[in-house]
Amino acid sequence: MLREGIEAALITGIIASYLRQTGRSAWMPVVWVGIFLAVAASLLVGAGLQLVSAEFPQKAQELFEALVGLVAVGVLVSMVFWMRKAARSMKLQLHHAIDDAFQPGSAGGWALVAMVFFAVMREGLESVFFLLAIFQQSPSPLAPLGALAGLLCAVAVGYLVYIGGIRINMRRFFNWTGAFILLVAAGILSSALRNLHEAGLWNLWQGRAYDLSDILPASSPLGTVLSGLFSYQEAPATGEVVVYLAFLAVSLALFLRGDASSPARPLPQSASEPRP
Repeated sequence: MLREGIEAALITGIIASYLRQTGRSAWMPVVWVGIFLAVAASLLVGAGLQLVSAEFPQKAQELFEALVGLVAVGVLVSMVFWMRKAARSMKLQLHHAIDDAFQPGSAGGWALVAMVFFAVMREGLESVFFLLAIFQQSPSPLAPLGALAGLLCAVAVGYLVYIGGIRINMRRFFNWTGAFILLVAAGILSSALRNLHEAGLWNLWQGRAYDLSDILPASSPLGTVLSGLFSYQEAPATGEVVVYLAFLAVSLALFLRGDASSPARPLPQSASEPRP
């Protein structure tokens, strides 16, 4: 949620800064309308999915959790790779979109609302599926508290960047958090495979790969943290371990190779442009 919050701050900050630089600060309430609509729509999607899943029988519930996990893995992976690619030209593209919105004959405020809405909605939906997948694995109140803490930290960091209190190497931030999120996605994928088995749709490689229940039980404090972050299981099935390692090997190799081949420059003027 810290990363998602800073991504949203990056997008809205570029829009807010450009509106101010071009003498269009009076349109800032329109930006807030787009933000609030996107947040509300994301919450409605999450609440709707949760309510629908509560009516499912046990096996259908397991299938639903598996599908949510697979969707979460998809959006997390796409977010990591999309952000690294799009960040280099995001600022210029947003500037052009704002200028187009205010061209004669354009929708003006409605176009600006739509631009902010869809930009923030992308982050909101990614968060919804990620949080649903995590909450299904970690029913304790620590998971939502962690999500709230990450979001509040993102708001604080974004505000400090906006007023010039701190400067962040955004490219390095997104690279490190991208690798971390791929670790989280690998755990969600292995849990989705376990849900498919419990739904009766996957029965291969069900032997125990190892058993760490005597060394690091999932109920221990460290086990609870690892379970919440990386879907740690004290005695996973062989298939879960194979899927975890295979996904991690491929995704990290592509991520690190792409990072090594890209020029070592920060995201668009992240150290000098104010941003909420």
